[in-house]
Amino acid sequence: MANLGWLASLAAAAVVVVALGSPFAAAQLRPGYYASTCPNLETIVRNSVRQSMAQSQISAAATLRLFFHDCAVRGCDASIMIVNSNGDDEWGSPDDQSLKPQGFQTVLDAKAAVDKDPQCRYKVSCADILALAARESVVQSGGPYYQVELGRYDGKVSTKSSVVLPHVDFNLDKLNAFFSGLGLSQTDMIALSGN
Repeated sequence: MANLGWLASLAAAAVVVVALGSPFAAAQLRPGYYASTCPNLETIVRNSVRQSMAQSQISAAATLRLFFHDCAVRGCDASIMIVNSNGDDEWGSPDDQSLKPQGFQTVLDAKAAVDKDPQCRYKVSCADILALAARESVVQSGGPYYQVELGRYDGKVSTKSSVVLPHVDFNLDKLNAFFSGLGLSQTDMIALSGN
């Protein structure tokens, strides 16, 4: 099990990241977005994440970190999940090399589970599944429940050059500037850094 104090802080910061969403899709985000097209969405994702966590102890942390890396680059649009045939995609960036495959697999498994349901098939964005999988990773690790507003569009662009994330050599001023650019406070920065 993860350190619950750290996870609770991280979950609080994740709520802020979820609230940021994509600037282009922010107006339509709402709870219950899929109520009529995929009424069992949250249950399907919850059960899939639970299975992923049973298979790998790091899947929860890996999924939450994947969500942050996605949201910090182009907004929460799942562009980090795009694989380009030429290898020029976000997850191939040096800044994303520390991401664990368990996070990607958790989201892919949840997407497959959602698309397996005849009522939901191909109706739910990967971006929303990633946001829900991150929340479920927090909740099932003992962190707080938070509502995820849905209705994100999947990104269509993913390039290495678009990835700019904090580096280990960033001083406090650079870290504060980076997180402030995302609309996050220094407290959020500390929580998302896991300290």
